[in-house]
Amino acid sequence: MRRGTRKPYRNKPYQIPTSAESYQSFFTVEENKQFLSDAFYQTDDLKFRELVLQNVTCLICYLDPLTSEDKLQKTIIKPLLERNELNIAEIVTSKEIRISTNLHEAVSGLTKGFAVFLVDGTNHLYILEAFAGDSRAVTEPVNEQVVRGSHEGFVENIMQNLQMLRRRVENPNLVVKFFKAGKATDTKIAIAYIQNLVNPDLVAEVEKRINAIEADSIQTPGYVEEFIEDEPFSPFPQMLSTERPDRLTAHITEGRVGVFMEGSPSALIMPVTFFAFYQSPEDYNSRWYIGTVLRLIRITSFIFALALPSVYIATVSFHSEILPAELILNIKSSLENVPFPPLIEALIMQITLELLREASIRLPNPIAQTIGIVGGLVIGTAIVEANLVSNMMIIIVALTAISSFAVPSYEMSMSIRLLGFPLMLLSATFGFIGLVFGLSLILIHLCGLETFGTPYFSPLAPFRFNELKDSIIRVPRWLLGKRPIDIHAQAQRQEWFSRRWKRDEDE
Repeated sequence: MRRGTRKPYRNKPYQIPTSAESYQSFFTVEENKQFLSDAFYQTDDLKFRELVLQNVTCLICYLDPLTSEDKLQKTIIKPLLERNELNIAEIVTSKEIRISTNLHEAVSGLTKGFAVFLVDGTNHLYILEAFAGDSRAVTEPVNEQVVRGSHEGFVENIMQNLQMLRRRVENPNLVVKFFKAGKATDTKIAIAYIQNLVNPDLVAEVEKRINAIEADSIQTPGYVEEFIEDEPFSPFPQMLSTERPDRLTAHITEGRVGVFMEGSPSALIMPVTFFAFYQSPEDYNSRWYIGTVLRLIRITSFIFALALPSVYIATVSFHSEILPAELILNIKSSLENVPFPPLIEALIMQITLELLREASIRLPNPIAQTIGIVGGLVIGTAIVEANLVSNMMIIIVALTAISSFAVPSYEMSMSIRLLGFPLMLLSATFGFIGLVFGLSLILIHLCGLETFGTPYFSPLAPFRFNELKDSIIRVPRWLLGKRPIDIHAQAQRQEWFSRRWKRDEDE
């Protein structure tokens, strides 16, 4: 039975039907096209191509990231144009051909990389295989390796990255929007989100900030991050950068937004909290108590990497009475022949460590390993024997470096290392009072920081007990029945976005 013309329902989430449900296709190409466009919320990567065969209008629909243009041309378009007949199933050379009158099957086929062929005057849908293969081998990200779990990572092709995302989220509610940025480079940027999970105000704000970018060149996601982040002078990263499709998928299914850029294998995730930078896919591939222990170790490493050198400097310089007598004697004996105060010792070792780190990153892998051996053994031993640095300082700096390496996010690791320098200066000047003052300033900044309307230090500030089960610790998956409250706090975030827009208009 032919259905009448409908109103678009782009603001209403598309519901994936059960196997028993059906939605009869229309007899006109335009009505079928309108249904598919509405089902995918007018997403920009849903493409339509019109053909005329025997004076009948035909339409090919496909999702650009999932469909091979070459395969589409060779197996579908070229054979049809050459024979100019409407025997679609007999002419096309696709590996798989399905004929249906159910529009829900067409939607499901599009999300899996099939092309849908529509013919005017008939309600038959031809679902044709035209899936795009990978343009190159996908490798595991070097900076986000895991023992268990997926070993594929994003590449420099934005369409291939969207293809990997579409493979993991076979859902028409996944929406992709394309933008252009950079007056000279005209760089392609894409945002991805799940329509029925994301906050519409968040999407509107992200689109507004991307459209407001004014620059001649946009080369990396770091450019985009600087333009759209809330607090550019904050030392903490406010967006999570990842090269792992599984990590991005996990955040998108919680109602967040992912940002891709052509030419970069990294995707940005927003909004995120402080504790998201200490979570790893490894936590969810292991037993829940193992994941909890690993996460607690990483959070402990944050404290060590941030404050351990400062605690040592304050203790040796001002508060040595808190140490046991035996330990004081050992520390004093190691400091007797060192001509520098503890602060200078720490600065020498930290700067040397940063130099070695930068040198190992810039050099090829075989030479980088040699640099590590030379720096760790030869220079470390020689500098102690020359009485320029004490043995205890070598231990403290080594523990600090190892703690910074335990952070899953490179951006957060860099922030922690940089924040350690002002804390060392405060500790060397005022002792524990200066250290506590510096840590208090950092804590106050974390509690007051917001990213796209989400409290950065949630669930500790504001404190939400129920959300501790997947932030500092990880409880079993069957206890994680709700998404983070910040994703659904519509009233709070609407008020924040209203204030933000009003301030922008006043400026």
